[in-house]
Amino acid sequence: MSFIITTQKLSKIYTEKDSAIQTKALDNINLAIEEGDFVAIAGPSGSGKTTLLNMMGALDTPTNGEVVVDGTLLSSLNKTEQAEFRLKKIGFVFQAYNLIDTLTAIENAEYVMVLQDIPARRRRHETFQVFKDLGLANYVNRKPSELSAGQQQRVAVARAILAKPKLILADEPTANLDSQTGSDLIDLMHLMNKNLGITFIFATHDKMVMDKTQTLIQLHDGRIVG
Repeated sequence: MSFIITTQKLSKIYTEKDSAIQTKALDNINLAIEEGDFVAIAGPSGSGKTTLLNMMGALDTPTNGEVVVDGTLLSSLNKTEQAEFRLKKIGFVFQAYNLIDTLTAIENAEYVMVLQDIPARRRRHETFQVFKDLGLANYVNRKPSELSAGQQQRVAVARAILAKPKLILADEPTANLDSQTGSDLIDLMHLMNKNLGITFIFATHDKMVMDKTQTLIQLHDGRIVG
């Protein structure tokens, strides 16, 4: 059995600025996620879902404990090494699509490949193939403002996939979508999971997403409860 992520005694405490008030966002989290899994981290607002996802993605640092991703202890990396690790190993899909308004859909999707120094011809070929798989072939030259919410989120998924990561972290990816569009998007991501072997981890409170995943991790007040 191969694990893509393990955490040990992972805790995160936030201290309010100019105050001694502390909030424990994560409390002694121990978990192991298998490579190739399709996972939902679920719980109400404030349960620690996004904080846990950020720890897994090296976007935040723990107060205590360890996170190991694909065999690498994240705390052993400096900021530059963490950025390089994210670029090579992890794709991100956020609730806010984070597309660049001045770029076309295909330019947005292939931007991560530009950062990876992939040659232009190869970038465009691979991006168009993913666009076809995601039903975006007719929208390659549209700007984000010319796309629906569902189409923008698919572009964000394409961008994450094109990085060729071992892991994709998705924070509330269906939050701004209607139920049918959200369901179709999760089905597409599940297809990518099966065909490409990419591990997907969702932070969500959407029951539809929970029902479609293989593994459900439930959080409450920063602790795993199921």
